[in-house]
Amino acid sequence: MKASDLFIKALEHEGIEYIFGVPGEENLDFLESLRQSTKIKLVLTRHEQAAGFMAATYGRLTGRPGVCLSTLGPGATNFVTAAAYAQLGGMPMIMISGQKPIKRSKQGRFQILDVVDLMKPLTKLSRQIVNGSGIPSITREAVRIAASERPGAVYLELPEDIAREEVEHTDLFDRSFRRYATASEEALELAANKIAQAEHPLVLIGAGANRKDAQPHIEALLEKSGLYWFSTQMGLGVVDAKHPRFLGAAALSENDYLHCAIERSDLIINIGHDVIEKPPFFMEHGGLEVIHVNYFPAEVDDVYFPQIEVVGDIGASIDRLTNLLKPNVSWDFGYFERVRESVQKQVHDMDADDRFPMIPQRFVADVRNALPNDGIVTLDNGIYKVWFARNYPVREPNTLLLDNALATMGAGLPSGMAAKIVHPERQVIAVCGDGGFMMNSQEMETAVRLKLDLVVLVLRDNAYGMIKWKQTSMGFENWGLDYGNPDFVAYAKSYGANGVRIKSTADFLPTLKSALAKGGVWLVELPVDYSENERVLIRELEEKACVL
Repeated sequence: MKASDLFIKALEHEGIEYIFGVPGEENLDFLESLRQSTKIKLVLTRHEQAAGFMAATYGRLTGRPGVCLSTLGPGATNFVTAAAYAQLGGMPMIMISGQKPIKRSKQGRFQILDVVDLMKPLTKLSRQIVNGSGIPSITREAVRIAASERPGAVYLELPEDIAREEVEHTDLFDRSFRRYATASEEALELAANKIAQAEHPLVLIGAGANRKDAQPHIEALLEKSGLYWFSTQMGLGVVDAKHPRFLGAAALSENDYLHCAIERSDLIINIGHDVIEKPPFFMEHGGLEVIHVNYFPAEVDDVYFPQIEVVGDIGASIDRLTNLLKPNVSWDFGYFERVRESVQKQVHDMDADDRFPMIPQRFVADVRNALPNDGIVTLDNGIYKVWFARNYPVREPNTLLLDNALATMGAGLPSGMAAKIVHPERQVIAVCGDGGFMMNSQEMETAVRLKLDLVVLVLRDNAYGMIKWKQTSMGFENWGLDYGNPDFVAYAKSYGANGVRIKSTADFLPTLKSALAKGGVWLVELPVDYSENERVLIRELEEKACVL
């Protein structure tokens, strides 16, 4: 068989279901082999960046690498942002691009870049395939590396002459059984004793705990111990936000009301910490102590230097720690409870505000009310991300997909499409600012062609709102960040989607529910009022009082 046939067979053997991408002439042998596959579907996108975002989101939701395809040169370079998105976000992904023949080429240097070297800083592995017979082992290694902790991106380059060469050795490699190392008894006993001796211990759930099935073990720890807890943005959903001792999400690095509890704590049990996220708190010498529970050791810097490290499989470590832990009757959680009540009041104080254009507290509450517990929200990147992290009660794992690692714009719509492909039985809303939406809005055609049931909520403020907030908070004049927009309703209809513009606050929730119920692709344009950014996220937090 041809090497490209063998490549497809190897990907099938690894359980790959979809390849997202934009093929080029250097991929035609690979594309023909893919055409003959009965197990892998091609999802043709309108831009390689969107294909990469979709593959990364597939990996995030399944734990198995998503695969995306591009041609050489400009096609491959369009993967760069998606590679960084997956690598920083801990999402398993494999990028495959074509290349001119490496044995003999008649086109000189036309479109040829050293993409393998270009991708090395952005991936866990970047490699050119130079021999078709090596494809089974290369594929097995690519999948293994992409999915291993910490998950991330892998890049493989398949030159067109290698793709079409005949191969003799076609034996495939089976996936090996793998389990992660377990923490030592000494580390677990030190951690259990440290928790028992603390006066105000807190649990923090981070991004690493959201990638694996650690949920029941963490819930058991919280139930036995009675500990209060909070989460990072990417740790939301590991435990139900309706949990009676949930303090909230650390949507900001400091000065949020939640940080009143952090400042009172003397010990934080940090489960699944990832330094890629903005710090949810800052350590100081002589201040609160930290127990680091993760698959890998801590990366020490000026604001994170844990005193105890429990390194190994998170679920197993938490399970054993729970068994060792003896709750201390002298723990004082009264202040934490007052903080929790204060945060809940502050978060939900404006849920029913009916001013129009809508304020963030109201549209976040309405999105929550429109979806069942397992409904999925995928966020692009903008100031609304902070509001969703603070105000949206996440009931199940991976049902609020936000990016607090690369924090790139343009990913919200492709991520929503991938979420619907992975979970066709669930309701999905992609929430985008007008700026981020326009960066990959052409994928509306892809969503319509795939006959997805997807609601795309476009928040319109005619500006790069996140940067305007930062500009205001730094005392600068508003300048250089306003733009115009198309008629979003007409734009959606031009792709064959449905479009509706919200004209009153009272219409928003019924419109969302109707769009979700009717199915098909819907664009809902919502004018928003971000004046609350200054009142809540700047002025009130700067003046917060931690005496409750």
